[in-house]
Order: sequence, then C-alpha cells, then structure tokens
Amino acid sequence: MFIEQAYKGNTSLFRYLIIPLGFMGFMALNYIALLNSEADTKELMTQMIDQLGANTVLIINLLPLVLGFFFMLFWFKFILNLPLKSAISSRSKVDFKRIVFSFMLWGTVVGGLTFVEIFSSPENFVWNFDQQKFITFAIIAVLLIPLQTSFEELLFRGHMIQGIGVHTKSRAAALIITSVLFGLMHIANPEVGELGYGILAYYIGTGFLFGIITLMDEGLELVLGFHAANNLIGALLVSAEWTAFRVDSLYIDISKPELDYTMWIPLLIIYPLILIILAKKYNWSNWNSRLFGKVNAPSE
Repeated sequence: MFIEQAYKGNTSLFRYLIIPLGFMGFMALNYIALLNSEADTKELMTQMIDQLGANTVLIINLLPLVLGFFFMLFWFKFILNLPLKSAISSRSKVDFKRIVFSFMLWGTVVGGLTFVEIFSSPENFVWNFDQQKFITFAIIAVLLIPLQTSFEELLFRGHMIQGIGVHTKSRAAALIITSVLFGLMHIANPEVGELGYGILAYYIGTGFLFGIITLMDEGLELVLGFHAANNLIGALLVSAEWTAFRVDSLYIDISKPELDYTMWIPLLIIYPLILIILAKKYNWSNWNSRLFGKVNAPSE
C-alpha cells in the first residue's frame, strides 16, 4: 500500500509538516503581495520577456520548482530516512512503463483536444512557429517542465498524501486535503486573475483525479506521466499572454479569456473516462477501501 510506505522511514509529524507549511506559506504570501500590488503583473511580465527573452523568463520561473524536485529527493532520503522508491511506488521497483503509458495517453488527449479547438475556431489562434526559437524553447521545456511537475507530485501526492495518511489514519483525509490544497496552490496563477476563482474548480478537480489515481494504483508513476504530459504538451502547442507559461509555442491564443461550460467537460466526462481506462488496464479493485479506508501501521 502506497501510504503505508511512509512507515519504512521516520514518521515524525514535524518532519512531515515543515515542507508543506513552508511551501503553502510562501504561496499565500505571494498571493497577498499580488493582491496588494499596484503594478500590472501582465505588463511586468511583458517587460521581462522583452528585456530577457521568453526562454530566460521561463527558466527563472521554473528554476525554484526544479530545485524543489531535488530538495524533495534529499528530504525523503536523508530527513525522512525513506527509500526513494518507497516515496514513489509501493511496487518492488518504480514502474517506468506506467509513466510512459500515462504520458502518451494524456499527451494524446491534450494534443487532440487542442487541435480540435484550433480547427473549430481558427480565428482565435495565430501560427507562431519560429524554428530557432521553438527548438530552443522545446529543449528547455523537455528538460525542466517534467522536473517541475515531478516536484509537485512528490510534494502533494508523495510527501503530503503519505504524511497526512499516517497521521490521520484516513486515506479519505489524505485524498481530500491534498486535492484541495493542490487546487488552491494555483490561486496566484494569471489564469485565475483573468477567468476568476471559478477556474479553481478545475484545478481542484485535477487534484482529485491525480489523488484517486495515486491511491488506486498505489504509486505515483501514472500521475508523474499525466502531469508532465499536461504541462509539457500544452506549453509546446499553445500559449497566451494571460497564462502561466508565456512561451514560443506553435500557436498563440488571441481569444478573449472567459470561463464557460467547457471547463466542466474534463471534470465530468474526460476524467471519469480516464479512470475507467486505467481501472481496466491495471485491474483496480476495492475502490472503497483504497480511497476511504483506514491507514494501518505495521503493528496493526
């Protein structure tokens, strides 16, 4: 069982609290500073890109999270005294085939939906391909974005889901708390400023999808692939001035940002279909106990 892997290391409450509290505290301060700032953040971002270039700004934005990935590995190994494999999977070894499969599956979905939108509303998109710029951006994105997404998964679906699970003895509490916090982590994103707080439902729903997959599959492999595909493929294909990634994508979305019914399509249709596909492929069972059951210590 994935949550129970934490018992192989040090389960001190303090060691499990310090990183989440520090990270969420930093995000809260960042959001408060954003609310109280009189500067136009979109204009500031435009000025930075004009001065430094889109790729440099991308590296600056991703670097703290990339460093966070390596810090999480250090924390698991030397502070929690937890074998790195146990922080990622309950299997005898990390299943890289699962990572590749989920990356290909969700990458296909993201790519397919993106091109359907482009071809159905071509007036909303501008072809932006510049070979030199795109290749440079693609190399940076392939190297850094998977590390960024892996940091988030190690933090929320690894460190936090295990820590909350072993200290509350509740798999449901671990699922709900990490999913909601994952969604709220995005509250300072430019998309929220443009679309409103309603978009947080999408982020929280995605958190629940990743949490359910983690608990049902007893490991992070599938969500590592999903999250990387979501951010990487999306960034390579389309960018907009109101998104977190303002990069040299193939297309630029010039439409007016608005929150409409399409937000609910992934949550109500696509995500359940993904769970059905994965459940059949990996023979998931005992949904109730895996999602809502008690977390038992080895002595129990």
